Amino acid sequence: MAESSKNVIKVIRCIVCPTGCSIKVIGKDDKEVSFEGYTCNRGLEYAEQEFREPKRILTTTMKVENGTLPLIPVRTDKPLLKDKLNEALEIIAQSQIKAPIKMGDILIENILEMGINIIASRNLEKSKA
Repeated sequence: MAESSKNVIKVIRCIVCPTGCSIKVIGKDDKEVSFEGYTCNRGLEYAEQEFREPKRILTTTMKVENGTLPLIPVRTDKPLLKDKLNEALEIIAQSQIKAPIKMGDILIENILEMGINIIASRNLEKSKA
């Protein structure tokens, strides 16, 4: 690739370690790219993943039936593709779980058929009323 055809496509701040490298994605287009500015292989792996297929842990709340609180905090047990977050949020918003709930309980199994579960982030007792 000729030097004059290289452009910075994106800058990614690495969050793997405290160094926080600013990694530049260099290339002519999204297909043929290189990465500059990382100081370790973990940073390179993070930047490649973040550029090609970004993922996030989804945290939100879910409705609870007969609980001491009306909502429970939940999260994914593995990172979810960033472009699937809104679909997952819609499913969670339409769902309701019955109390009691223990932290770590699987509340929605295999969301979006991606092998990722929605789990409870805290305990929640059943209402006595």
